[in-house]
Amino acid sequence: MSWSAEKSESCPTCEFQQNLNVLREIYFFSALPLDTLKVFAYLCTRENFKLGDFLFTQDDDDGQAFYLISGDAVLTRTENGAEAIIRNYTEGDFFGALTLLGNSPRLFSLKASSPVTCLIISRDKFVHVMNQYPQLMSNIFHAVARNIHHWEELFLSDRSEGCKACTQRIGVSLI
Repeated sequence: MSWSAEKSESCPTCEFQQNLNVLREIYFFSALPLDTLKVFAYLCTRENFKLGDFLFTQDDDDGQAFYLISGDAVLTRTENGAEAIIRNYTEGDFFGALTLLGNSPRLFSLKASSPVTCLIISRDKFVHVMNQYPQLMSNIFHAVARNIHHWEELFLSDRSEGCKACTQRIGVSLI
């Protein structure tokens, strides 16, 4: 292992700066002031998962949001004993933001399909910080609303032809 790799693994300041850089890029956190982002960067944890480990499982309310630093994971849903693959997540994906805002049992399971490293923030830590800065919740809600609208636009453009049942169930931005 090189000296620079050893240094970054044992350098809390380096990890803090990396966490801060990641948070600046995530839609959910990007509209927050730098001082608040620094608090979140300090409170985030990094966790490693081995191939086959579950990051979370269907019906659990773990209250955590994840950012995939490295690796791949597969999202599945089990119904009537049959497991269906929904999609894959890769490096740079962020998911679970709504679990930070309130109780939200998982509708899916997420399993590492390679070794995975995640940046994780828990609901408890998120709520603790936001209780100190309640005026910033509007920034969070605006970011979530924009992301839902963007997601639905993409969904509609991707499925404008061929999936009438899909388009009949759309309308999450109308919430």
